[in-house]
Amino acid sequence: MPRQALDASRLLRRKPISTLHAETGTETGGGELRRSLGVVRLTMIGVGSTVGTGIFFVLNEAVPKAGPAVVLSFIIAGITAALTALCYAELASAIPVSGASYTYAYATLGELIAYVVGACLILEYGVAASAVAVGWGEYLNRLLGDTVGWQIPEALSAPPGEGGVLNVPSAVLVMLCCFLLVRGAKESATINAITVFIKLGVLLLFVVVAMMAFNDANAQPFAPFGFAGVGTAASMVFFSYIGMDTVSTAGEEVRNPRRTLPLALFWSIVIVTTIYILVAVAGVGAQSWRAFEGQDAGLAAILSNLTGSGWAAVVLALGGVISIFGVTLTTIYGQTRVLFSMGRDGMLPESFHKVNPRSRTPVRNTVIVSAFVGLLAAVVPLSTLSNLTSMGTLVAFAVVSAGVLVLRRTRPDLERGFRVPGGPVIPVLSIAACLYLIYELPLETYLMFAVWIAVALVWYFTYSVKHSRLNDTAAAGPELADDGRASDAASPDRP
Repeated sequence: MPRQALDASRLLRRKPISTLHAETGTETGGGELRRSLGVVRLTMIGVGSTVGTGIFFVLNEAVPKAGPAVVLSFIIAGITAALTALCYAELASAIPVSGASYTYAYATLGELIAYVVGACLILEYGVAASAVAVGWGEYLNRLLGDTVGWQIPEALSAPPGEGGVLNVPSAVLVMLCCFLLVRGAKESATINAITVFIKLGVLLLFVVVAMMAFNDANAQPFAPFGFAGVGTAASMVFFSYIGMDTVSTAGEEVRNPRRTLPLALFWSIVIVTTIYILVAVAGVGAQSWRAFEGQDAGLAAILSNLTGSGWAAVVLALGGVISIFGVTLTTIYGQTRVLFSMGRDGMLPESFHKVNPRSRTPVRNTVIVSAFVGLLAAVVPLSTLSNLTSMGTLVAFAVVSAGVLVLRRTRPDLERGFRVPGGPVIPVLSIAACLYLIYELPLETYLMFAVWIAVALVWYFTYSVKHSRLNDTAAAGPELADDGRASDAASPDRP
């Protein structure tokens, strides 16, 4: 490796914000990607990528840890997500580009930290998309069995290690998502919005039926394992909030991004947190908290017990099929946009940055990501990786909150469509909440995360540091100044 590649200043260099604006057409409304998304479609992307299979089954895992106080666990996780959403809203309105927390870190904390955040986002989106897609065959088989009396053989509907040889439904699901994403962001967002309304309807149906059977006695004792149990469950249910930041990956495909991005983030977190708390309250009120442990089929089992009918299993299976489709679609979308930004910066090969001139979407990038996600989903059982996904997401969230503090100090003059209220208080609380949930994760998650980051750093020091686009940018050095304005003044791309 060239000696200059080890220079610490190269690892800490920041990408000028004016360059980001010029590359993406923030000021002109242009850019490489088509701007076709408004508040409603973008909000549905946020809700669609967040409300996934987790909420359909997470109560079975979390209630035995916290008892009826699992409601507080959802509130803690929701507050963490909300605090971070406010920080995302400020950075997204100031730097409305693709790449989300990776790009924000590049502009505020430096190249190496941004690259590590990008590696965390690969865990959040790529691994999560594969893990979610794995379960599609199970839901599809349940729906087929309850409606037409036929199921796909287990050998072709489950991955190795879980009774199967090849998970064909998951691979087909990823191919369908790939086809839609290649067509364009607007078309994909429309289909996603439809899936969101259906799965929210299924969850609201559960809430209505369960509330009719609500019994105060089921919530006693409220916190049998104390606050320790609440904290442990909070780190588990946080997996159900992953995906909220997908909104910020669409920065270059949004109309009027400085207004649209903050509004979509706000409405996404409000809708998701409200529906989760309603489901949690209804669930623990409808049956004894002791009945959750070992209960199969999650919400479907509760509905079946309450109604004494098999229609509940059909409704929840349909909700699961549609939910997994929507989550897989939006998480693959988020992954491609993060890799698009990393390819543009030279952190990854140029193939991830190529845009089809007709559809103005990163087709090659989408095909590569879909092939990777589909292969993992087809042959690898990934259900054990939910905690690893949470770790990557929480690290990225904490970095975004830190980025707000840095940008407030280095660029107080920067135009922002939204400012986090309360000065530094909310970003600091967001960082603290993320660190608390990280602390609650099990030891094996730390070990797997360390291995992943080590592998990512090998790529950075052997490829990325030598191909970084900042190597040829004269303004890269002055960006390290505290106020950050010297580089913007020097940048030839200043709009």
